[in-house]
Amino acid sequence: MQAKQDVVKVGIVGLGTVGGGAFRLLQENAHEIARRTGRPIEVVHIGARSDRPDVDTSQVKVSRDVFAVVQDPQVDIVVEVMGGTTTARELVTQAILAGKHVVTANKALLAEHGNELFALAERHGVYIAFEAAVAGGVPIIKVLREGLAANRIDALAGIINGTGNYILSEMRDKGRDFQDVLKEAQALGYAEADPTFDVEGIDAAHKLTILASLAFGIPLQFSKVYTEGISRLAVIDVAYASELGYSIKHLGLARRTPAGIELRVHPTLIPSDRLISHVHGVKNAVLVQSHPVGPTLYYGAGAGAGPTASAIVADLIDVVRAMREGHGGRVPHLAFQPDALYDTPVLPVEAVHTAYYLRLQANDRPGVLAEVTRILSDQGISIEAILQKPAHAAGQVPVIIVTKIVQERAMNQALARMEALEDIVDRVVKIRLENLDA
Repeated sequence: MQAKQDVVKVGIVGLGTVGGGAFRLLQENAHEIARRTGRPIEVVHIGARSDRPDVDTSQVKVSRDVFAVVQDPQVDIVVEVMGGTTTARELVTQAILAGKHVVTANKALLAEHGNELFALAERHGVYIAFEAAVAGGVPIIKVLREGLAANRIDALAGIINGTGNYILSEMRDKGRDFQDVLKEAQALGYAEADPTFDVEGIDAAHKLTILASLAFGIPLQFSKVYTEGISRLAVIDVAYASELGYSIKHLGLARRTPAGIELRVHPTLIPSDRLISHVHGVKNAVLVQSHPVGPTLYYGAGAGAGPTASAIVADLIDVVRAMREGHGGRVPHLAFQPDALYDTPVLPVEAVHTAYYLRLQANDRPGVLAEVTRILSDQGISIEAILQKPAHAAGQVPVIIVTKIVQERAMNQALARMEALEDIVDRVVKIRLENLDA
């Protein structure tokens, strides 16, 4: 939609941390932004269920009914930062039907309903911009859609949830238990009162869904992402991994293979000499393997008012520039032309190939380890390293095995046989391992 006014008028829906940050940034940097776009950007309407004392909205129309922003004929662009997938879906749909461009930070909305929303936007000649939906201030969306557009992207691996990364960093560096660090993360505001989305990998899976679509030219398929959290991760495994020369990160992985696409989020051992293993605290990082460029790493703040607001305003600038050019000059929403997306199969987790860290509790008897290694050999699984720790007072020996790459189905069959052995106590701990050695 080509705005009639010289000023581009924006409506913001949601005045939380991100919405308030975007509003302040548009005011503070108004002159610099106008120099970049050739047109001033003005917030004329805010939809918020409650006021924020730290955000001065006295010069802006504020509505408690968030749909009033979409219905305002003055508004050219709607910024949706309210979150959720129900009201937000309806609001974005109404904005598109009203001919308004949309800027959103809502990764869940796009991962679960993006296919229909992008198609609707295409039909109505408007644009949905979403840089802020993944990795906050790290411009990974622009990298995949534009910076690496000449490349065939083969794989990407990302630390794309700051809460989980903070917890794992504390567990590794200070030997703290998961629950202890989680309580601190909640007190610091890094984790929500209900931390499920962060610690069980759902947030990362939403983001990985978007990244994989941009990387491989496939439809958004959140339901096919294998997702495993960090809530059951024991600090002893973090310590043993470090002893073996690895860090454990909650990684989102997408890989192109001859059989299909791997999409998975889970705790992952990474060699300690890889750059991405040194991403600590609440920071995010995404490693992209592409041809002909090779491996590239993108690092920075993945959340918070400043970084996310920066991404939202950058999207606003792009949309305002595109309003001058018309519909034909825009980069496709999912990087590839809408009619050129491929239905490449997404592999079930049993079909993926990776290496593994295994921790067994074995009775301290002769021949137990020989039985375990025989089972692995029978399944065609080669061993990279074995670490046997001193026996506990109960007469049990912790044994740590690192394997070479094997299909997960074969590994699961081997684990079932191991756990059936009389001298293997409790379940075998299994954590996937990626060398990321491209």
